[in-house]
Amino acid sequence: MKTVIHDARTISEIQREFTKEFPYLKLEFFDAPHCDKRALPKSKLIDRNKKLGEVRKNHNEGVLEIKPSDTVSDLENKFWNLFGLSVQVFRKSGNLWIETSLTDSWTLERQNREGYEMSAPANKEPEPDLTDRDVWE
Repeated sequence: MKTVIHDARTISEIQREFTKEFPYLKLEFFDAPHCDKRALPKSKLIDRNKKLGEVRKNHNEGVLEIKPSDTVSDLENKFWNLFGLSVQVFRKSGNLWIETSLTDSWTLERQNREGYEMSAPANKEPEPDLTDRDVWE
C-alpha cells in the first residue's frame, strides 16, 4: 500500500488507509519520540482528528510505501525518520488492542495474521459440510 503524507491530511485518514490494508492492526500517533521495544504512555496519544501539520516539526511531504514484509520497527522508524511522526502499531487480540512493542521485529503480515487468529471466536462451530451424507441423513 502507498499513503500520501502531507500537512493537510488528518491522522484518521492515515489510520483508515492502514487498517483497510491490515484489518487486525491499527496505527496510533503520539506526541513523543518513538522508542524501540518500549510502549508510550496513553497520555501522549494524539487526537485522531488533528491534521498532520499540527503534530509534527518535520514537514516533508511524500509517499510512504508500506509492505506486508515490513517489520513493525521498520514502519515506525520510517514514519519518524521521513516525516517526524511518532506512531505505534497495535494488534487486535479478542476485544482488546495490544501494543506490539515486544514484537517489533515481526512483519506486518505476521502481526495481522496473529491478530486474526487471536480474534477469531474460540468456540465457533464449523459450517456443516453438506456434501457429507452423514451430516444430513
